[in-house]
Amino acid sequence: MCGIAGIFHISANHQIEPEIITTMNNRQFHRGPDAGDYFFDPGLALAHRRLSIIDLEGSPQPMTSACKRVVIVFNGEIYNFKELHKELSAKGYRFNTDGDTETIVNAYLEWGEDCVHHLRGMFAFAIWDRNKQQLFIARDRLGIKPLFYSRLDDGHFIFGSELKVLTAHPLFDKSLRDTTIEDYFTFGYIPEPYTVYQQAYKLPPGHRLVVKKNDKQLPQSQEYWDVPTHFEYSRSAAEINEQLVERLKEAVAMRMVADVELGAFLSGGVDSSGVVALMSQLQSDPVNTCSIGFDAKAFNETEFARSVAARYQTNHREETVSQNDFELIDELALLYDEPYADSSAMPTYRVCELARKHVTVALSGDGADELFAGYGRYRLHNNEEKIRKLLPLGLRKTLFAPLGAIYPKMDWAPKCFRAKTTFQSMALDTIEGYHNSMSILRKDERQKLFSTDFKQRLNGYSSLEVFNQYKDKVSSLDPIKIAQYLDMKTYLVGDILTKVDRASMAHSLEVRVPFLDHKFVEWGFSVPSQLNLTLGVGKKSLKQALEPHLPNDVLYRSKMGFSAPLAQWFRGELKAKVEDSLLSKAMLNTGYFNEKQLRTLIDQHSKGIRDNSASIWSLMMFESFLRQHVGGQ
Repeated sequence: MCGIAGIFHISANHQIEPEIITTMNNRQFHRGPDAGDYFFDPGLALAHRRLSIIDLEGSPQPMTSACKRVVIVFNGEIYNFKELHKELSAKGYRFNTDGDTETIVNAYLEWGEDCVHHLRGMFAFAIWDRNKQQLFIARDRLGIKPLFYSRLDDGHFIFGSELKVLTAHPLFDKSLRDTTIEDYFTFGYIPEPYTVYQQAYKLPPGHRLVVKKNDKQLPQSQEYWDVPTHFEYSRSAAEINEQLVERLKEAVAMRMVADVELGAFLSGGVDSSGVVALMSQLQSDPVNTCSIGFDAKAFNETEFARSVAARYQTNHREETVSQNDFELIDELALLYDEPYADSSAMPTYRVCELARKHVTVALSGDGADELFAGYGRYRLHNNEEKIRKLLPLGLRKTLFAPLGAIYPKMDWAPKCFRAKTTFQSMALDTIEGYHNSMSILRKDERQKLFSTDFKQRLNGYSSLEVFNQYKDKVSSLDPIKIAQYLDMKTYLVGDILTKVDRASMAHSLEVRVPFLDHKFVEWGFSVPSQLNLTLGVGKKSLKQALEPHLPNDVLYRSKMGFSAPLAQWFRGELKAKVEDSLLSKAMLNTGYFNEKQLRTLIDQHSKGIRDNSASIWSLMMFESFLRQHVGGQ
């Protein structure tokens, strides 16, 4: 695991100033504290920070091919590199190292830009082709590893593994992109391909990019892989159960190759427990596992983690975090570089901190919920869709839109009485309804939050466009698959994988994700929805397949999640901080917000009238971002 960076002048061949690329690379020192180096050509500078995992003494980067034609900087792991090494050696390619980096170099020389189709792993890399005078940049299929880029006004193209690498360039413009503010307060993150800055972009998952000399336009990325949306169901539930464990075990085994200490996160949930169970069957030594517990019982899963650890006799370590662990608020805003509102980033940060004390590589269970329909919102979405099919859209709008407008938002009531969001969603089509259900602040709430001037600046833009861009691709899918696909293209990469990458890299820890092996995803996404969501039980196919490996109380208990007790914080120790943050000059001077509504959110929450904790947390993280990254505007 590493950090990469580069500067490429589109037209001029003058030497890049070493001080600039050094400053950019040093911003991501935490991603690779073991080594760092640079490569310079006329009009080009490449930089690398290394966290040594495989071929510890070899594989220095930037790496030049044996023929001197190409140079690479690479972040990630290629799990099939040994097979590729053998195949390419048979074709006559020379190898001077035993790592995976040189495999990509020779794969590019053999297959060109199509080399990505031969790589199985997580990656973001840039290859400088001296013959073609071009940069070839690619990101892995699911977006496990990040890649940011920007075209500066003076003709420089810059890229890096984190956004802070780009903002370190003295010519980078920190003007914010208005539409991403709407996106952020909908989703709690900023979806690909945009960033909060007008001048910077994220390379989307499964995309590649070519930047050529004298190309005056911002280069356009090209998709080379996508989650499959056309497949035939021809397997029985018994066949799926058998194949699932077999295929998952293969994905786990591939991710256990390392020349350093390796372990796994063990939350006590189905996904991480399943990974640990299979790891235990694949190695003779006990698996190193770690868990984070909370001193509040409602948020603590450690007893389930202990039962799995005892069953497989793992080297288990756990630490308890105070439910009042809110000292990380400003540190997280610095870490994520742009507004990011998933409060589970706090315990994720702590579990990565714990793991790094004992291992350098950890396997996680991320991706299983999106792949096998594990989130409760899929069940709710499916139930809503059954009603949509019974009633035409016009009738639903007549019936449900008025109810959604007048029905109170009763956060204090039992779930069966919290119908406002459901009424709103029922008056919408499938994609609009899921967008409404997923939103941190619904459309009507965002309209109240934003100032009149800012709404005019948005010029009718809605975050619904993030989902609508996939309308044609999901037209053949059932409602559950539609929601899963949308999550895999947005929530998984923008929230879950972003959270894990930044939290782990902050501690120089590599996290590997077996459930997101692209071959496993291609197979797993074709499992019929009715086998994943059965009688209200999500991930049913995964749970049934793991029954021989895990106890029932781990497999079939209610999902707890991995979050912080925000509602309590904002009525207790953080009450004063909430007001100071939301009503700060940094917030009010942006012109984005309606000050009256900010005060209403604070007042409703502090008096217990409504639970506005998710909205308040989003606003606090936005304020911290402004204060630390933009200088309070």
